[in-house]
Amino acid sequence: MGKVMLEVKDLKTKYITRHGEDVYAVDGVSLKIEEGKSLGIAGESGCGKSTLALSLMGYYFAPLYYQSGSIIVDGINITKMNPDDVRKKILGNEIAYIPQAAMNALNPTQKIIKFIEDVIHAHNPKATKKDIYDLAKERFEILGLPESVLQKHAVELSGGMKQRTVIAISTILSPKVLIADEPSSALDVTSQKMVIKMMRNLMEKGFIKSMIFITHELPLLYNVTDDIVVMYAGQLIEEGKSKEMVFDPIHPYSKGLMGS
Repeated sequence: MGKVMLEVKDLKTKYITRHGEDVYAVDGVSLKIEEGKSLGIAGESGCGKSTLALSLMGYYFAPLYYQSGSIIVDGINITKMNPDDVRKKILGNEIAYIPQAAMNALNPTQKIIKFIEDVIHAHNPKATKKDIYDLAKERFEILGLPESVLQKHAVELSGGMKQRTVIAISTILSPKVLIADEPSSALDVTSQKMVIKMMRNLMEKGFIKSMIFITHELPLLYNVTDDIVVMYAGQLIEEGKSKEMVFDPIHPYSKGLMGS
């Protein structure tokens, strides 16, 4: 058994409606990811996948609230930490997040290199512009992105290029765990292939140690992840190796989902 990079124990998070009702979008979720492994999360819209991703990052903003359970990243229980300390010490360095519609996360008024400077200065205020540029240039070239992208604005990039740029920026600090929430959605097949290749390179070259991959594109999970878990109504109802889950699921819901 390899080193555990992320362990989640009985995590419960809820939304509080304007009428004061509790809606448990993540209801008793437990999972574990080892170093060098990738985990796919599948499920229909509204099952709690994105809420789980936000919860693992500690992004608790009303109406989403933490209820109970623990999130341990490389031995550090972040649920016991002050939110400001999580933002400064954990996010980006230990665990990183690629949100849905990530291509819209770039500031249209900033050049890509300025955006990267802001990200790195949030964690290392002493970093010089030259050091940041050299790091970004090296990382972009390794991941198949031309250096010229650094001097461009987001509006000058195609959708696929913006998506790959956001992935490169999200992993610029080499986090131990990467959570990718539908990173290939809204892209054509060719762009999807390039995004998947890029994420594989991140794992192979050691820029990230483990990955959670959330998507509706079930064939992608079979080709990208080692294991798959199926989520329904805030709970994980089945888990197994990717090949088993795609071709021979056991739970009736898993069968219906894979058959769809």
